[in-house]
Order: sequence, then structure tokens, then C-alpha cells
Amino acid sequence: MLAELLAHPGVEEDLELRSAFGMMAFHGGSLERGTDTIAAAAAARSGASLYAIRQPPDLRWHIPSIDLDPAASPALTRFLGHVEVAVAVHGYGRDGMWTTLLLGGRNRALAAELGVSLRHQLGDGFTVVDELDDVPADLRGVHPRNPVNGPARQGVQLELPPRVREGNDVPTYRAEYSEAIVEALASVARSWIAGS
Repeated sequence: MLAELLAHPGVEEDLELRSAFGMMAFHGGSLERGTDTIAAAAAARSGASLYAIRQPPDLRWHIPSIDLDPAASPALTRFLGHVEVAVAVHGYGRDGMWTTLLLGGRNRALAAELGVSLRHQLGDGFTVVDELDDVPADLRGVHPRNPVNGPARQGVQLELPPRVREGNDVPTYRAEYSEAIVEALASVARSWIAGS
């Protein structure tokens, strides 16, 4: 499926290899709006590596993360071979969870650290769920075929509600919280890079 998506006109695949900490956004562009720009900004600010897929405005093709086979993308294969740990930025929408951020993935220590950073940057008004049992089962991102778990130290799947990444409310409100998420991600990445 990934090969077909990448062959679609207008689909862009970005790869920037820097440090061994990676930021990812598989469903960027028109699908999970804002996820690619948040991941790219956090990567640039922290010196992290980046892998992102951006879909054009006329496409909204959701391929589940476990079906994103690195064998179909030399860029994704290079990224996973370069980084030791990663955060994949995703978007989701559920009734009653418009201000809830979810932290899945197999690297639970990194999820806890990112949870602290997100709470600090966002302040009141948002809920950050970093206890895996409290994350909806279909959003946990713990399957071994999920590329975020491909690096040696695995990774974190960050699920963002529309309010912090796009949405129809006041753009400055959205931008303020997107910036807080970028800084939370960049802060954790810088700390990890300095300690590795």
C-alpha cells in the first residue's frame, strides 16, 4: 500500500537525517492536517531527524501505520536505520476527547518524559494521557510492525486532537497550542540528544 501511496501524484516524502532522535508524520498534508508541520518544526528546532509523508489537497488516503512497510520506501528504510528512537505525530478525533493528547508506542519511558513536557508547555485546559492502559486500544501504537517501534529503542506515538493541529476555531488559538507542542517535542529531543 505504501508504494501505491508514494506513487500517487502530489504525494511528497521528506527525509532529513540529523541526530539519532527521529520525528515522524505518516499522515501529513491533507489527511491529519498539521501533523507534518509540527513534526518538521520540532525536528528543525532540536536537530532531530525527520521522516514525513504529505498528501496533496485532493487526497485523503489513510493507511494504518502497521501497513506502512519500510521495504516500500528507501527513505523510510534509511530513516529507521539512522535513528535510535522516534516520535510519530498523528492526528485523531473522538467525541469528548477534543482536548486530549494520547501517548502510545513501546518506549514508555520516553512517553512519560514527553507527557511531562506536554503538560508543562500546554498548561491547564488539556489532558495528556501517558498511561498506556488509558489510551484507546486502537490508538496505542504498540504493534511491532508500526514503524515508530522500528528503531532500536522503539518510540512514542503521539495522537493530537484537531483543536491543537488544525480545526475551525480561531487560528491564533490553534497556533498557540501547536507551538507549545512543538516546543515540548523539541525539548524532549534536545534532552535525549544531549544525554545519548
